[in-house]
Amino acid sequence: MRALGKAVVGNVLTTAARRFREREAFFCATTGRRFSFRETNARCNRLAHGLAALGFAKGDTVAFLCNNRAELPEIYYALAKTGLVGIPLNYRLAPAEIVALMRAMGAKAMLFETRFIASAERVCAELPGVEVFVAIGEARPEWAKAYEDVLASAPATEPEVEIEESDPYYYNLTSGTTGLPKSYLLTHFNNAAGSPLFDAFELTTCDVILTVFPAFGRVGFAWIAAGVAFGARNVLADFNPSEALRLIGGEKVTISNLVPTMAAMMLADPTLSERDLSSLRALVFAGSMFPKPLRERTAAALCPAIYEYYGMQETGALTVSTPEDRAIRSDSVGVPLCFAEVHIERPDGSRAAPGELGEIVGRSPATCSSYFDNPAKSTETFRGGFVHTGDLGAMNEDGFLFIRGRLKDMIVSGGQNVHAAEVEEILMTAPGVADCAVFGLPDDTWGERVAALIVTAVDAEAPTAERLEVHCRERLAGFKIPRTIRFQKEPLPRTPTGKVQKFLLVERFAGK
Repeated sequence: MRALGKAVVGNVLTTAARRFREREAFFCATTGRRFSFRETNARCNRLAHGLAALGFAKGDTVAFLCNNRAELPEIYYALAKTGLVGIPLNYRLAPAEIVALMRAMGAKAMLFETRFIASAERVCAELPGVEVFVAIGEARPEWAKAYEDVLASAPATEPEVEIEESDPYYYNLTSGTTGLPKSYLLTHFNNAAGSPLFDAFELTTCDVILTVFPAFGRVGFAWIAAGVAFGARNVLADFNPSEALRLIGGEKVTISNLVPTMAAMMLADPTLSERDLSSLRALVFAGSMFPKPLRERTAAALCPAIYEYYGMQETGALTVSTPEDRAIRSDSVGVPLCFAEVHIERPDGSRAAPGELGEIVGRSPATCSSYFDNPAKSTETFRGGFVHTGDLGAMNEDGFLFIRGRLKDMIVSGGQNVHAAEVEEILMTAPGVADCAVFGLPDDTWGERVAALIVTAVDAEAPTAERLEVHCRERLAGFKIPRTIRFQKEPLPRTPTGKVQKFLLVERFAGK
């Protein structure tokens, strides 16, 4: 029999079904369906048995491509109860990127929502090792099994699979690097160790969570898991500012995790003045810079109680700033969470003194230990038993952390990480491009927007912004495509060693 009492993900839902029974667990805003904790657990068990009947066993890898709807937590927990290893796919990725990821990780099955059929068709055509396709929704292709049919033919009993805390659970994907996006395996313990963050938010069974953070990523799933663990009702939806505002009032939402861009869009929505937001007790922010003017407008118009936390996907949350913390140090992202260790490191590896600028280094029980199939990057990032974040910061004597910038050449646009090198690599393959530099420019809505300066080739037809956008859209996820493109004939400003001086480009083009 599968032992209870371990810090493994599947047990969280099993015990929630026993504790909270017929309380509502999920409202699927996409489809209008509602599920109790007991119903959710039964459907997860059926999916787990259904996948086993299709020939999949502990250790096999299963990819899934789905928006924020009820089937997503069902898939996560079915994998958790069977020991299958998941690949939650970012639906913003191009089909070619999805194929490359599934090939690299040896996926044997793909569950997909039919709105993403183009990506599934590409996988079907190019990856013969993917043995089974399961379609969620209407207009199912003939080569895929129907999701509900898989559930209907399986029992609702608990799967009898022994799961250990150290067992791999799923590959979490970074937002992109040169070539294949970095990914890393999270264990069951990594995912079960996130409760200190939600304790800091004072989450209880009385809460109603609005999960609009895409749950293909670690943050979105963390809020699904938190709702299950704490017995809180979870409203699942894709982010749309008007719909989010409507759901807050209609479902009496009490708490939600957003990125600053989402708040900016909600503040600009024409329906804002008509919405009842009185049920909100807290808004939580992470993912990118939160400019003070936007934070103040958010507190005034949406919810006065604002939490903010800091961490990497690789580490999980490291610090949290509560409303009380914000009153003490408004310019800080808070103090370390329970069980998290954070310090500032000098270039020589020694620890910096209070107030001294250096690289932010941290770890927690939620931290992974290496990247998938990338030993060089693993050695660089995870040296000394800590994750080296690439972020510049300082910490005062009271443990408050202050973010001062980034060591890494990365742009954070709307909460999504965009690695400049990846975009530059694609731009350099476009006709008429002799050289290019990609960098981030300040943006009131997105935090930063992706910008590119193109050096045009002398002996070729000059490219246009429209042509470059089409070129990028065929090869990159939409959030990686430059929103500002400028052209020049002169060489890029470089250091004697050949590195582009991007700070000069930011100064030149900021505000334009």
